[in-house]
Amino acid sequence: MRASPGPAGPSSVAPGGGAARGEHWWPVAVAVVSAALLHVALPASYRVDPVWVVPVVLFALLVALVVGDPGRIDRQKTWLRVVTETVIAFITASNLYAGIHLVSDILTNNKLFADNATGLLATGGVTWVTNVIAFALWYWDLDRGGAAARAHRPATEPAFVFPEMQHTAYAPAGWVPRFADYLSLSFWTATAFSPTDVSAIKQWAKLLMMVEAATSLIVATLVIARAINILQ
Repeated sequence: MRASPGPAGPSSVAPGGGAARGEHWWPVAVAVVSAALLHVALPASYRVDPVWVVPVVLFALLVALVVGDPGRIDRQKTWLRVVTETVIAFITASNLYAGIHLVSDILTNNKLFADNATGLLATGGVTWVTNVIAFALWYWDLDRGGAAARAHRPATEPAFVFPEMQHTAYAPAGWVPRFADYLSLSFWTATAFSPTDVSAIKQWAKLLMMVEAATSLIVATLVIARAINILQ
C-alpha cells in the first residue's frame, strides 16, 4: 500500500506575487544615491558645506541599511526604521536648504542668475527632482509602517489606494506597492498638483501630498517666471 504524501511545506510565493517576500533594495538605493549626486551638482552657494558631507553621510547610512537588512527588505527592527527615516530627513533637509536659497535669490534679484536663464532652470530642475525623490521616499516609508511591515502584513490598512488594489483582475493576488509605485505617485503629485490615479485616504497622506504639490508649484512658478524675465 502506498504511503500518503506528507503535508505540503510552506509556499515560497510572496503575497505580492513574487518568488520571495519583500522588495529589493536597489530601487531605493538608486534614489538615495541620485539625490546625493544631484545635491553635489548644485551651485556652491546652494550646497551644504563641505561638499562631501551629503554624499558621504547618505552613502554610509545606506550601507548600514543594506548590511542590516541584506537581500530583500523584510526585517522589522526599530533601528533600521530610525536609520531609514534619518536618510529621508537628511535628503529633505539638504534640499530644503537649497530650495530656500533658490527662492530667496529669485525674490531678491540676486546676481547669481542675473543673465543665466539656463543655469537658473538647471538649478530649479535639480531642486524639483530631488523634491520628488524625497517625497517618494516619505510615502514609501510611512505607508502601512514601511516596506518591511508591508512584506509581512500586506493586508494592513493602507494610506494610499493604488489602481491595482481596485482592479484586482489586472494585478497579482495580494499585490502591494513598491518603491516605483510611490515614485510615480510623487512625480504626478508634483506635476499635476493634484491626486491622479492614486487616492490618499489617511489625513497625514493628504496633507503630505498637499505640501509636495505646494512646494513644487512655488518652485516651478518662480523659476520659470524668472527665467522668462531674464530671456526678455
